[in-house]
Amino acid sequence: MRILQGQAAGKMVGRLAARSQPIARQEQKVKKIVAEIRRRGDPALRQFARRWDELGSRTVRITPGEMREAFQSVSGELMSSVRLAAENIRDFAERQKPIEWTRTRRGLAVGQLVRPLDSVGCYVPGGRYPLISTLLMTAIPAKVAGVARICVVSPNPPGELLAVADELGIDEFYRVGGAHAVAALAYGTKSIPRVDKIVGPGNSYVTAAKRLVAFDCAIDMLAGPTEVLVVAHAGEPDWIASDLVAQAEHDPDALTILITCSAKLAKAVVASARTQSDANPVARRSLKRNGCVLIASDREQAMVWANQLAPEHITVSEKDVDQVRHAGSIFVGDYSPQAAGDYVSGPNHVLPTGGAARFRAGLAVLDFVKLITVQRLSRTALRRVAPTITTLAQTEGLVAHANSVRIRCSHA
Repeated sequence: MRILQGQAAGKMVGRLAARSQPIARQEQKVKKIVAEIRRRGDPALRQFARRWDELGSRTVRITPGEMREAFQSVSGELMSSVRLAAENIRDFAERQKPIEWTRTRRGLAVGQLVRPLDSVGCYVPGGRYPLISTLLMTAIPAKVAGVARICVVSPNPPGELLAVADELGIDEFYRVGGAHAVAALAYGTKSIPRVDKIVGPGNSYVTAAKRLVAFDCAIDMLAGPTEVLVVAHAGEPDWIASDLVAQAEHDPDALTILITCSAKLAKAVVASARTQSDANPVARRSLKRNGCVLIASDREQAMVWANQLAPEHITVSEKDVDQVRHAGSIFVGDYSPQAAGDYVSGPNHVLPTGGAARFRAGLAVLDFVKLITVQRLSRTALRRVAPTITTLAQTEGLVAHANSVRIRCSHA
């Protein structure tokens, strides 16, 4: 990890604030994969899945029997942990649900209806270990929202993931991943009917595929490598370093930053992070490549920098919470490790990266519903607002709009 201060630190903030999702290199290859899925459907899907997902001769769709068998084989300790995490995630999602309302004034009634999406595809990345938490964070809000059809895709999913799917009542699960799985969800094949929206994180190929299909199928966000920012001017160096190392072990491209006013704390955190990552090659590589400590002149500058960076995760003290304007999720104080948010606190861990926290929040129930507006005018109400409508319509040159009002008002 590099320690930067003064002009060098300010330049680093500017460079990082301008970051974007690193998917340009993958786009040409992904375009070909998406085109093949659209053109050939299942044969292309199976071809890619055999090459990259270890599909072999197995069916693309996992049977309910396989999920039930997996559920029966996992430990009770794991399922107890899953149930506690699911309870907190479900409770948080329930509190996020928007409400329906109506307001009537002088014969003009307006309001909104809340309707769930018909179908959603949840992408759960593959990797060295089962990403159970991603399944919980994507499927549970969809269920709370009332989505009727929830399907999951994941490359060569392990038994633990299938067991959790069974626990959640997921009956549509496909053992495919990557850009080909995203394309199948977006456009449909014989094996995988298309969905209305795709949610969930993935690697750069998955992100590139989501961007390519976004005009034909809704997506949640373009999630890149994970990011952690800690703003601290005092505290336990080992605790601060542990949060940096924890997020760094996700990905060699993870972004790990400490902002502090204390040069002494900076050096202690760097030393601790080096020690804690010694036995973790992914974290060690990530910290070396993308880890840095920025020494601010004062607390105010520290928070200005933090908001410029708009990080996925940010840890701050209680006194600085009100100063955070841009972040995916905030962790407050010494006893709020970011790992708690990854698993059990309740708020969603599918969060905006690459500075997208400037304009959107993390995955939420709102991603799985539509707000449909409703308007009802009485005869009296229409006559009262008719002059306003006709004036504005005629100004815009939309004479038929104006006529649609006049023709009604001309009748007794």
